[in-house]
Amino acid sequence: MKLLNSYECKDEAEKALVLITGEKRLASERDGTEVIYNLFGVPSWGNFYKLGMFGLAELEAILDKNKKGFSIDSGEYSKIMTMLKNISSIYSLDIPKHWLL
Repeated sequence: MKLLNSYECKDEAEKALVLITGEKRLASERDGTEVIYNLFGVPSWGNFYKLGMFGLAELEAILDKNKKGFSIDSGEYSKIMTMLKNISSIYSLDIPKHWLL
């Protein structure tokens, strides 16, 4: 398990905990006068997608448009892919080939 995200709101953290699959836990810590909720879990593209992270929903829309033959925003695609390459190296994930244009 690795740290996937941090939340300031307990309700948001608990909702996120329910969304992800695999081994998971929520840990709280004090930062001065505030409580921070850290979500630990299995780092996977599926979990990141469920958490709404790293532009994966936007990537899905871009790939869908491309598949249907519509023009896509290549700048936005490049920006997302650059971010995903960084994330893939941090979490030792492979970028699925069908995400590559």
